[in-house]
Amino acid sequence: MAEEQYQEIGITDLAHKTLLQSDALYQYILETSVFPREHECLKELRQITEKHPLSLIATPPDEGQLINMLVKLINAKNTMEIGVYTGYSLLSTALALPHDGKILAMDVNWEYYELGLPIIEKAGVAHKIDFREGPALPLLDQLLIDENNKGAFDFVFVDADKNNYLNYHKRVIELVKVGGLIGYDNTLWSGSVASPPDAPMMDYVKEFRSYLVELNKYLAHDSRIEICQLPVGDGITLCRRIM
Repeated sequence: MAEEQYQEIGITDLAHKTLLQSDALYQYILETSVFPREHECLKELRQITEKHPLSLIATPPDEGQLINMLVKLINAKNTMEIGVYTGYSLLSTALALPHDGKILAMDVNWEYYELGLPIIEKAGVAHKIDFREGPALPLLDQLLIDENNKGAFDFVFVDADKNNYLNYHKRVIELVKVGGLIGYDNTLWSGSVASPPDAPMMDYVKEFRSYLVELNKYLAHDSRIEICQLPVGDGITLCRRIM
């Protein structure tokens, strides 16, 4: 999504990044189960990011908590993240990995990542991150040239340009191992995926809605994966590769 579109929306137009209809209930979840367990460096990064004009695109803390647990549950060691922004989900993953764990992180904007980098370094996990600036698709294609990279990743998290989600899937499905996990963020897209195409919606939602609808249909029929779509944040679809 174009930066100016996010800036036009403004964080005040959306109370939070979740599909829950009750602000009070979401706040209860945060205050009861998320914030008391949030790492101090994650908290610091979240608070810095909240002051940024594009803070709407940040991973919400409850989703970061989910990612952290998933990485631990599958004993992930070699991971990938497509779309970093200031690094909340990246730090959530890095904190969950063992000391020798690795994250190949890709984003088109180094400046946003640089905002969070001092906090990532403060957390003592910067050595786990290999950040690459630039479009992800060429890098993914480059990785696929080497047969040793196929099936080498335990966990992949995708939160980038929605119009390329399907293109990402067709590549990372070969890079993640059988039994490994892929997470796609924003797959419920403000709930618009369940609305008619001509329903009233914000321009940025309408612009990318069809790509998420297409992705969701594709994932539902992809025999190589098991899926679970969760209404956490703006919707996250988990894909476990089975073949």
